[in-house]
Amino acid sequence: MGTNGSTVLEPLRQGLPPIDPGAVSTSASCALPARYEAVRGARKFTSTTLDRWELTERFDDVALVVSELVTNALRHAVPADAPQEEGQNPPVRLHLMRWASRLVCAVRDPSRESPEARGGEEDFAAESGRGLFLVDSFSDSWGWHPLAGTLQGKVVWALFRIGPE
Repeated sequence: MGTNGSTVLEPLRQGLPPIDPGAVSTSASCALPARYEAVRGARKFTSTTLDRWELTERFDDVALVVSELVTNALRHAVPADAPQEEGQNPPVRLHLMRWASRLVCAVRDPSRESPEARGGEEDFAAESGRGLFLVDSFSDSWGWHPLAGTLQGKVVWALFRIGPE
């Protein structure tokens, strides 16, 4: 894992339930462009990664959560006029990390604003605003934290229990 992955992983460890950070067996990440087609790319990346990790049976739940987290990052955290210059840090990055009995998907974005679930019955039925309800329903736990150091923004993560407890 490169320095970029460990930079994101370090604060992520602090916000997760107690897991031995040394037990991360494998991880993968991909940069996503600030366009809605990135959601399809994130799902494809998730499918390929879970297939390689022999976790294809978890694809539906994990892909739904990944789609929601990436969509939220694109909709709420990336400015509409974000520069798309080559060589720049991508505005959104997806990280998948696997422990022996846990899988975490984390999406990094440039905003430090707290992700919020919208309340109210009228919003609950709306297409927009229910993403975090879905994340909460399909993952075992989720959370977020601002990034420290030179990286700007935040990481929103969701944890899935896998394998024997």
